[in-house]
Amino acid sequence: MSSLEEPLGLDKLPSMNTIDRIQRFSSGACRPRIDNLGMGNCWIEGRSCSTSNSSDEDSEEYTAETFPWRRQTRDLSRGNSFSQKTMTMGRNSMKFGMIDNSFYASDYQYSPKSNNKNIQDMAYKFMKGIPKFVKIVEVGPRDGLQNEKNIVPTDVKIELIHRLASSGLSVIEATSFVSPKWVPQLADAKDVMQAVHNLGGIRLPVLTPNLKGFEAAIAAGAREVAVFASASESFSKSNINCSIEESLARYRAVTRAAKELSIPVRGYVSCVVGCPVEGPIHPSEVAYVAKELYDMGCFEISLGDTIGVGTPGTVVPMLLAVMAVVPVEKLAVHFHDTYGQSLPNILVSLQMGISAVDSSVAGLGGCPYAKGASGNVATEDVVYMLNGLGVKTNVDLGKLMSAGDFIGKHLGRPSGSKTAIAFSRVTADASKI
Repeated sequence: MSSLEEPLGLDKLPSMNTIDRIQRFSSGACRPRIDNLGMGNCWIEGRSCSTSNSSDEDSEEYTAETFPWRRQTRDLSRGNSFSQKTMTMGRNSMKFGMIDNSFYASDYQYSPKSNNKNIQDMAYKFMKGIPKFVKIVEVGPRDGLQNEKNIVPTDVKIELIHRLASSGLSVIEATSFVSPKWVPQLADAKDVMQAVHNLGGIRLPVLTPNLKGFEAAIAAGAREVAVFASASESFSKSNINCSIEESLARYRAVTRAAKELSIPVRGYVSCVVGCPVEGPIHPSEVAYVAKELYDMGCFEISLGDTIGVGTPGTVVPMLLAVMAVVPVEKLAVHFHDTYGQSLPNILVSLQMGISAVDSSVAGLGGCPYAKGASGNVATEDVVYMLNGLGVKTNVDLGKLMSAGDFIGKHLGRPSGSKTAIAFSRVTADASKI
């Protein structure tokens, strides 16, 4: 079994030592100069890194504690210029942001005499960062279906997009203009796009890996595109057959062409927490790629935990790193649910100010180049959680579950959404009364 096909075992689960890890990336840490954008060696607040609080030392501890699932046999070459640059930036410079650690303290233990104001303060701290409205970016028709072995008929894909649009979703990733040789499931991208591009009031971004794909997408009627880079050098080569720097050069050509046509471009960063080949990915490497995409003109950067190994304790440092170089309002999160951590990861992202979330109807998805990684977080589950938090999405959960049921029947399997499964059981039980 190759390294790309090997699923993650129980002995490789992420550490739960969250509080210590958050504190390490918090107020006691060095902070980058604004003019350095978090990528250099100079620091503010009138102090320099000491040996006991050096970025290099913390990077070593962070990697060991947070990612026990990392491959012990990792011995990858770091000789190329990109790797040398990112590792230098990462190990010598990265300490990001400040967190109010009082929220994580254990001051709020139950007592008959507990102060009601303290309880209210705790609730306020929990909820204050959560936005009132969250934009859901539905990725089911593309990311959700691309890894299906059996070809889904074009008319089914088109019907799925229409059903998702009728549920109130305003952004639906329709397809991908990649080579049919690499992703045969999406060989009908042109037909799908031509059939749906006139849906009123719905944004329908499509993936374009290069200038050729961009031109094909525009010819088919696309009015928004997306490009995808990786924070992992190894994953970039296995996924899109080029280095990170080569991929960024391609995307600069795409964004220049898009700018001339006033076409918005979204950027994706994959492997933001871990890579199936390299293991843990340092936050600095994610920040570097995210900033490059933002600087070239991407209006939004979606941060993807491609193999689903992230926990709140690993997601927080990653978000702090990226938020140091890209405005938080320009960020989105994209979690896979391999270990069932997507919803907690989304929640902590919301608390940090993220207001855009990628998800896939019925939990469809996976990555053809990251075997063992399960599907995206189910859109139904995200909407259910947001409804419970009082956060608006403008999505009708009933219609959304109907769309999930529709595609599930065509795929011949039940929904991967726990919300949809629970509602179906309640309905079935009620019918017996």
